[in-house]
Order: sequence, then structure tokens, then C-alpha cells
Amino acid sequence: ILPRLASGARAPAAMQRITMLRPDDWHHHFRDGERLRALVPMVARQFKRAIAMPNLKPPVVNTDQAQKYREELLAAKPEGSDFDPLMTLYLTDNTTPEEIARAKASGFVYACKLYPAGATTNSDSGVTDIDKVKPALQKMAEVGMPLLVHSEVTDPETDLFDRERLFIERHLRPLVEALPELKVVMEHITTKDAVDFVLSAPANVAATITCHHLLYNRNAIFQGGVRPHMYCLPVLKRETHRQALLAAIKSGSPKFFLGTDSAPHPQAAKESSCGCAGVFTGHAALELYAEAFESVDALDKLEAFASHHGPDFYGLPRNTGTVTLERRPLAVPAALRFGPGELLIPLRAGESVAWTLLAPAE
Repeated sequence: ILPRLASGARAPAAMQRITMLRPDDWHHHFRDGERLRALVPMVARQFKRAIAMPNLKPPVVNTDQAQKYREELLAAKPEGSDFDPLMTLYLTDNTTPEEIARAKASGFVYACKLYPAGATTNSDSGVTDIDKVKPALQKMAEVGMPLLVHSEVTDPETDLFDRERLFIERHLRPLVEALPELKVVMEHITTKDAVDFVLSAPANVAATITCHHLLYNRNAIFQGGVRPHMYCLPVLKRETHRQALLAAIKSGSPKFFLGTDSAPHPQAAKESSCGCAGVFTGHAALELYAEAFESVDALDKLEAFASHHGPDFYGLPRNTGTVTLERRPLAVPAALRFGPGELLIPLRAGESVAWTLLAPAE
């Protein structure tokens, strides 16, 4: 059992239940096919909207592909669900300004994702040089489409734990200065360097933070042996960086909002000689975030982080309706069904989460 890094603080009597505006997930990996059909109901249970990552095989690089992917996501919704997937395009060196304009006009593509080539799962088709996508980025700034950035350098000489810091210095800061009208989301930030950069940047720069980076540091990867289900990219960092992330959410700054980066892989692909990167939290993400906020006595900040800051940054209306979390243990299964003949190992497999999201009738 992995040690939990929370402070151990409990919700006061008045906070045994938290009722909040319906939240959104601004970074989710749904995969496709039968895997997608297993995941969508879990996400729809917790979130009204979710940004769907485009790093499929092949990636979603144009508006037509995004429309087909959206239809697949909508077809997997539980009956009666009003879940709304928000689509993205995968930027490549060949993305044109015309495709950006077409995506914006579609009404269902909400952002474009910049993966540095080779940075993470299915990123081989990503951007090799930011200068090559400058025309597309300029069009995005013109039409008001946010850029979502996996902020890591990929050269093999760079230490894995320095990749985020160096990306800020080499690429992100110059990009923000060159295109001050472009909305930029630095996704799944993991370091104090990223927190400081986002806080010091203009209002057009924001960041998402995952629940696993809030709850665990890099020791979790090696607790009692190699823990492949705790390996993700960006990788978990040292405790000083985790504390900086916790301070960011406790601050209540509107520059930070919920993005799970829930990244499922079959058990066999994780437990192998060269395991895939990704932590799966889609089964209980909102409950895990509640644990993180409780650990720093900041449950009063959870609603804004989960339900206000994201839509405000994207220029979308906040959701209507509410959800309720109760402070009682949620048992996590040892494994979940995934693709054909596949199992998926969730975070806290065989353990529990301190909070439970209630069904509407409870």
C-alpha cells in the first residue's frame, strides 16, 4: 500500500458533505473503441464537460476527424446523461491557419494541443519546432482558440526531472511574449517553476493540475519496488514541488483549474519491461481532488478550482446544477474492465478514497 502524503486533516463537522456546482475536466484521455466505451460513463458520472485529448492512433489532426471522434464519445454516454465532450486538434508541423479557422467555426473544437514530438504517449507526430506552427498559433490568437501545451523538452540529454523547467525557459516564455493575445494552458504542471511562471504570467496564461501530482511525490514510483502504475509523464516530482502545487490550489488563484490527465493503459502494457506512461484516475478523480484539498484545509476552494476557473478561462458559461461529495470511504476495485480481454488498474486499486460522490438521489 502506498503511503499517503496528505497532512491527515479531516473535514470539520460542517464539511462532512460538500455540495458544489457541477465540475468539468479540462484534460482527459478517452482512448477509442471498446476502451472509450468503458471510460465515458465514469467521466460522465463526475463531470458535465471534459476536454478530449487528441493523441489517438492516428491522431485527431483536423475538424472532420474531431467530429467523428465526438460522435463516438457521445454514443458512449449513459442513457439520460447530458455529458458534453469538448474536442481538440493535435497540432503538427503541417497544421494550417485555414484548419484552425475551420475548427473554430465548427462550434465543437475548443482548443489545440501542442505535444513536443516524442514527449509522451502517441506524440510521435507532434511539433518538432514551434516556429513551424507559428502561422497556426497566430490564427489561434486571432480567433480566440486556446493552446494546450505539454510543457516538456524532449532532447535525450536533458534530465527527466528538468524537462518542464527547461521548456518554460526555452519555449514557453518566449512564446507567451511573442503572442500576448494567445490563450495558453500549461497542462498538468508538476513543479514550483511552473507555478511561479503561471502566477507571474499575464492573464492569458493558466494551468491545469492533476490529483495524482497533488497527492504523491516521486517516492511513490519506487515504494517497495518499481510501481509501474505510478509512472506518468510529466513524471511525479520531489516533495518540494508537490508542496508548491498544493500552495497553488490553496491560494484560490483563478489561473489554476482541474485537469485530471487521466491516462489509462491496459495492465499488460503498464506491467512490462518498457511500461507506458500514465496514471488512471478517471474512476474517482473528483473524490481524489477532495482528499488533496482537505489535506491543506482548502475544501472551501475546491468548487472554484473544479467548476469556476476552467469555464471562466475558456470563456464558456459555468454549469448549472450541483453535485455532492460525502466524507465516507469509497472502495476502489482491484481492476476494471477496459478493452477486449483487458484489465485497467486504477489509482488506489484495492484501497479506498476518503470521499464519495453521491448519486443524485442520495
